[in-house]
Amino acid sequence: MQMPEPNPSIIARKARIVERLQSVLPPSAVIHKEAETRAYECDALTAYRCPPLAAVLPTNTQEVSEVLRICHEEGAPVVPRGAGTSLAGGALPTADSVILGVARMNAVLETDYENRFIRVQTGKTNLSVTGSVEDEDFFYAPDPSSQLACAIAGNIAMNSGGAHCLKYGVTTNNLMGVTMVLMDGTVLEIGGAHLDAGGLDMLGLICGSEGQLGVVTEATLRILRKPEGARPVLMGYDSNEVAGQVVSDIIKAGVLPVAIEFMDRPCIEACEAFAKAGYPMCEALLIVEVEGSDDEIKEQLDLITDIARRHNPVELREANDADEAGRIWLGRKSAFGAMGQINDYMCLDGTIPVSELPYVLRRIGEMSKDFGLGVANVFHAGDGNMHPLILFDANKPGDLELCEAFGAEILKLCVEVGGCLTGEHGVGIEKRDLMWDQYDRPDMEAQMAMKDVFDPNWLLNPAKVFPLDASDTRRASALAAE
Repeated sequence: MQMPEPNPSIIARKARIVERLQSVLPPSAVIHKEAETRAYECDALTAYRCPPLAAVLPTNTQEVSEVLRICHEEGAPVVPRGAGTSLAGGALPTADSVILGVARMNAVLETDYENRFIRVQTGKTNLSVTGSVEDEDFFYAPDPSSQLACAIAGNIAMNSGGAHCLKYGVTTNNLMGVTMVLMDGTVLEIGGAHLDAGGLDMLGLICGSEGQLGVVTEATLRILRKPEGARPVLMGYDSNEVAGQVVSDIIKAGVLPVAIEFMDRPCIEACEAFAKAGYPMCEALLIVEVEGSDDEIKEQLDLITDIARRHNPVELREANDADEAGRIWLGRKSAFGAMGQINDYMCLDGTIPVSELPYVLRRIGEMSKDFGLGVANVFHAGDGNMHPLILFDANKPGDLELCEAFGAEILKLCVEVGGCLTGEHGVGIEKRDLMWDQYDRPDMEAQMAMKDVFDPNWLLNPAKVFPLDASDTRRASALAAE
């Protein structure tokens, strides 16, 4: 079969854009050869791939501003990219887009322990922020499972959380200020080294906006004193529904653990084979961690274990030292890698009221039988942020489509019981066409009107978040008005 000849106008346009980008960045920072751009063709949602027109790797805010100005003048879409760990396709490029990666922007710019903040470039990884302050007994609270690799830029874009978000909140609760560059190259300073800012809550708008409004290049983050101590307890139960009821009862009792994590049997078996953490082979496992002084820990654990015993656990184990605590957490921290060794899977991210956990877990089990696909459940149970892993065979025709249909039904279920489509992974491309299930047209119009203000030509992170029928119409209107 003869391949079609490349379009000369497209080739010329790419050459012009690359040449202009090379005029403001070092040659090594502009990636445009086809073989090299394939490194940026997807993020952690690997089922979808598309090589970009080019990728750039700036090192500071000024370079980001120059890149965006050029792309704005050329009408080239820009896809911001942190570490590429998005599970919702948040950094998936289009063929005509320029990937703007912040991986080389990883410096600590300022640390102030007295006022409890650190200012960093947003390419810095989540875990390395804590690493920068832990010698002074401070830490950065949000701790997504990918914290070893994920960048602060992506955490801000998706409003990421983690196991300890029940007590400390998610990224928005720990973000004090940002430096953000608009699509035309304008640099904005929003918030700063203080716990609150006057006027409109612009940080609340930016955090979780998924790269739709601008590129965040620097962030001022809240850091906290490390607690005196922490101790987890492991609970095993013979059904998902019972474990879900235990979570609900703990929250209703008024105690606030730092984390409540849930794993079901498929996930337990995979994690035990992978990490050998010593987990019991039961239907559902809870890891509940509390922190504070020795007296505070004892008081909280006494209440929690009393609740646990009322539901007849098959195993109840408190950590007595750091080694036992590490082993309790070992399997949970290895969960996604462990599942990846045994099966292709799609990781969802619906959020529900904690009281609905027993019902939702039962319905997911029923839907699993209806669709003929397995599901492993591992999630932050304390705040109802679920992460069902739907197992499928990527090499079996039709399995991916079946998996997506199953996933859509789970997310619709989350909305039906009073939850929402995403807790920390974002909408990306994965959930964009489900947005109509959560929002009516006036709500969606209000969100898109906000994007009109920040990015009137709709060039930032195209084909994400908003349903394609709505965003395509908005983009066409913007082009027609030029």
